[in-house]
Order: sequence, then structure tokens, then C-alpha cells
Amino acid sequence: MVDSTQARNAWRVLFLLFLANLFNFFDRTIPAIIIEPIRKEWSLSDFQLGIVGTAFTLVYAIAGLPLGRMADTGSRRKLMGWGLAAWSALTAVNGVVTHFWTFLLVRMGVGIGEASYAPAANSLIGDLFPAHKRARAMGIFMLGLPLGLLLAFFTIGAMVKAFDSWRAPFFIAAVPGLILAAFMFMIREPARGAAEHVTVAEEKVDRPIRRVLSIPTFRWLVLAGLAFNFATYACNSFMVPMLQRYFLLPLQDAAMATGLIVGVTGLIGLTAGGWIADKVHQRWANGRLIFAALSMAIACLCTGYALHAGKIEVAAFVAVFSAGWLFSYNFYTCVYTAIQDVVQPRLRATAMALFFAGLYLLGGGLGPVVVGLLSDHFAHTAMAVAQVDQMSESFKAMGLHDAMMYLIPGALFFTLVFLAVASKGFSRDAQRMREGMVAQEPVGQPSAA
Repeated sequence: MVDSTQARNAWRVLFLLFLANLFNFFDRTIPAIIIEPIRKEWSLSDFQLGIVGTAFTLVYAIAGLPLGRMADTGSRRKLMGWGLAAWSALTAVNGVVTHFWTFLLVRMGVGIGEASYAPAANSLIGDLFPAHKRARAMGIFMLGLPLGLLLAFFTIGAMVKAFDSWRAPFFIAAVPGLILAAFMFMIREPARGAAEHVTVAEEKVDRPIRRVLSIPTFRWLVLAGLAFNFATYACNSFMVPMLQRYFLLPLQDAAMATGLIVGVTGLIGLTAGGWIADKVHQRWANGRLIFAALSMAIACLCTGYALHAGKIEVAAFVAVFSAGWLFSYNFYTCVYTAIQDVVQPRLRATAMALFFAGLYLLGGGLGPVVVGLLSDHFAHTAMAVAQVDQMSESFKAMGLHDAMMYLIPGALFFTLVFLAVASKGFSRDAQRMREGMVAQEPVGQPSAA
């Protein structure tokens, strides 16, 4: 049965989940902003810098699978609370390490802590909000992404400057996370399936991963997420150093420009996008995914033009790239909600863990390291064309810019293709999910319809 008290408190719980999500993305963004000081202190290549992001995301994806099953079978609030405490404490540890490989190992530990959060939080939202409100609820939850990025890009450069150290942000970031962890343990969890007005059986589900992967729409959405996360991690990991090298901006200015590109756009995209996604869903069953595909087309064109235009005015680059990135945020409100619509409640955390595994193992995991490899390749190519033997910062600038120019718009194009295919089978899979829910209902319980 629906817990009426929990239903009344759904928005309060959502606000707490949003805050934790904000600091999730704040903490994971710190290395991308202080990447140039680290590179110079430890004499690293772009490939090594890419490894930092890749190692984090690989661990995040692998750890997310068992943690997702734990969220489907155990206490979600405890899992989120302990995970938040762990990643916040390890973020502080990152500020004291003195070697690159130690730094890398600690970041992998942060990845394990953060992997506990998203599947459990998404599962909670699915039980707190009915289908016709989920895109808006998911949009609010995912506002933590752009606000976390915005807060990071607008404050970390100032922290580094104020304390004259790239280590200071790691210590400061740990404090709010540890405080929020205490509040996580106080959440009153809804019953699984509460938003569909059914009681979900608590017995063990046989072959849960196979059941989730048997849903065609889900498989196409995983591929879309893989391509999309490749683009976002390529952008988020290297936009600050690209602006520093190619457009010659100082760290603080480059960080703030990146904050406009990936942060401010998200505030608009997620709030307006969630509202539009719910509206089109009410008119067309697969409207959310069609809307997401159209948004990716605009994102691909705008980011492609900004990067292929070369050394234009930095203000023009930021404006055009930001316009594309604004539309890209519709991916979250449309796709995350579509997964809830085609997967039964008792499998939703597992589905999200599988989804994130695809996103991060082959998307976010490959994005930074492939950009790094291609950047080093293009830099050495430029050096060979110039017929010189010494690598310079100008060659590194050209290499990084050219790598992003090919990879980001290309990945967004593949996202568009996979979303378009997913939209074709969505209605059928959503109907199957509803029929499965009705089949589970105990006698006397009202149906979801």
C-alpha cells in the first residue's frame, strides 16, 4: 500500500536527494578543474590525465552492479548514507597525497562510494512519484548535476587562488558531504511499487540482470547512454585545459567559462526540459524519447560548429557551445524517466546500475582516455609538421582542441541515432511493464490504471 506520510514528504526527500547529487558531481569535478596544476607538478601527459577520469568511471561502473542489487533488496537509505560518508572522506584524502599513482588509487575509492548513490536514489524516486510526475521529479534531482558543476567551476578556481594550492578544494568539499550523510539515514523509505499503487512481492527475483536486458528499449537506451556519456566526460574532463591552452584563458576564467557551458545551461535544460518531457509524454507515449532525439540533433550541430570554427572569439565559442549543451541536458529527464517506465519497480535499481555500467564502462570510461590519447597524437603530428624536435604548449593546445573537435559532436550524433531507434519500441515495452505489474497485484489491490 502507499505510505501516505511518505507521499506527503516526497518533495522533501527529493530535495535531500538533490543536495547529495549536487555534491556528488561537485566532488567528482574537482580533478577536471585543477588538471593543469597537477599536470605541471607531476609532469604528466594528457593520456595520464585521461587515466584519472577513466579509472574513476570504470570502478564506478563495476561497483555499481552489486550495489544496485543491494539497493533492490536492502535498505536504500543506509546504502546512500554510508556511500556518501565514504566518498566525502576519501575526497579529503585526495588533498594529502603526494604521488600521482596514490592520487589515482584514492580517486578509485571515491568512485566506489559514489557508485552506491545513483541506483538507490533513482529507485527511490520511482517509488515516490507516479509516472506522470517522474520527469519533473527526475529533472529536479538531476539539477544536482549542473548546479554541482556550476558550483565547482565557479568556486574551485577561487579556492586554489585563495589558498595558493590545488589541494584546498578537496578538504573543503568533504565537509558538506559528511553532514548530508547523517541526514540520509533519517529518510523514511516508501514501499517498493508505491507510486504504481501495487504491492511488490519481496521474494527473490530469478536472473534479474537477464530480465532487465531482455527489454529492447532498455538495450537501446544503454547504447545511447554510452555515446552520450562519452561526449559529456570528454567535455567535462578537458574543457578547462582546452580553454587555457587554446584560448589562453587563466585557470579561474577557464573554469568560470566552463561553468557557463556545462552548469548554467543545465539549470535551464533540466527545469524546462522536464516540464516539456512530461507534456509530450501525455500526448504521445514515446514523446520523451523523440524529444530527446531532436535535442541531440541540435546539440550535435551547435557543438560541432563551435569546435570546427577554430580560434574564434572565446565569447562566441562559449555562447554557441552552450546552446548545444543546453539541449543535451534533455537526455537526463527523458531517458532516465523512460527506463522507469519500462522496468518493474523491484528491478529498477538493478536496471539503473546496468545502465550506469554501460554509461561509465564504455562511455565515461573511454571518453577521457580516448581524448587524451588522440590529443597526444595530434600534438605530436603538429610537431612533426612543424619539423621541430621540442614539444611546446601550442602543439598541446592544437592537439587537445582537435581531439575534442572530432569526438564530442560525433558521440552526440550516435546518441541521436540510438534514441531514435529506442523510441520505436518504447510503447510496446511500457505496456508489457504495466501488464506485469497488474499480474503481480494481490487480490483486492487497485490497479495502476
